[in-house]
Amino acid sequence: MLSILIPVIAVLVSFLVGGVLIALVGVDPLKAYQAFLHGAFGNRVNLGNTLSVATPLMLCGLGIAFAARGSVFNIGAEGQLYIGAIFAVWVGLRCAGWPAYLLAPLILASGFVGGGLWGFIPGILKAKYGINEIVLTVMLTEIAIQIVSWLIRGPMLDPNSFGIPQTAALSKAGRLPLMLTGTRLHIGILIALVCALVIYILLWKTTFGFRVRAVGFNARAAAYAGMPVTATTTLSMIISGGLAGIAGAIEVAGVRYRLMDGISPGYGFTAIVVSLLGRRHPVGVVISAILFAALQGGADAMQRKVAVPVHLAYIVQALTILLVIVGEYLVTHRKFDLSRLTGRGLGTPGPAAILGREEGA
Repeated sequence: MLSILIPVIAVLVSFLVGGVLIALVGVDPLKAYQAFLHGAFGNRVNLGNTLSVATPLMLCGLGIAFAARGSVFNIGAEGQLYIGAIFAVWVGLRCAGWPAYLLAPLILASGFVGGGLWGFIPGILKAKYGINEIVLTVMLTEIAIQIVSWLIRGPMLDPNSFGIPQTAALSKAGRLPLMLTGTRLHIGILIALVCALVIYILLWKTTFGFRVRAVGFNARAAAYAGMPVTATTTLSMIISGGLAGIAGAIEVAGVRYRLMDGISPGYGFTAIVVSLLGRRHPVGVVISAILFAALQGGADAMQRKVAVPVHLAYIVQALTILLVIVGEYLVTHRKFDLSRLTGRGLGTPGPAAILGREEGA
């Protein structure tokens, strides 16, 4: 219950504070939020665009959440997305003559392979040598972005692009079909939802998922129990990077149709926040991704219609995350008891609370 209450309360309080800030700039908060809802979900075009933006956020967020369950902090989903996009475009252009029912899945699989390989590097270095994965993934992200910049100006430059740094466009067979005509919504959203279901089953219904969660909770105890900690940690990062790589493949096959600079406006970085707000659970990540995609479209609509600065949306995002972190801290350190609201005790303390008391002792 607390896992649901903390994010919900954080979002509600953030929007309440956002309403106060909107009023301070001289705009009616009700009109502003009405414009926000219309800009995010008001018609089929806005709804389609919101879900299109939510798709890469879901996939990157799922990857980050999966790695976090294994106590690996993957900050490099952005770089893994870029590498996945490279692999997807290369395969899509090389196999342009293939039929759509073969080419499209091959492009998505190539994205997974590319992102997985980029996730393998920090995964094996973390698991085998204990090197900090946060530093590694941040550095690899910058390298990936620069690799894309070099490729689209050199080996993969489209000779017919009139000097614009980009690759040739994918053939129609390699493009994801649209779900709503007149919008950017493609079947990638369905792929992301399927991935969320697969990750849920993998984490909570399989032996491997149990090993991932066990290693994440206590790697030494998992090793003592005979679990392959190194292999589990490495594989969790491969899967994490692979999901971000699918996001890159979907961006080139469903939105851009080619590789270019700025193919991701920071989806991999925003996904870190999406994963945190979603409590590292696939269902929570899906909902959180839609919320953050709506914040983007709704903020633009508020700026256009009622002249609310778009930066207020970033304030709402930041405040939401801050409140989630504070709420989780209070619960973990037993400073907040649900019995105050329900009249019942919390029952057996959770592992985080037990560890917190032990560390304090």
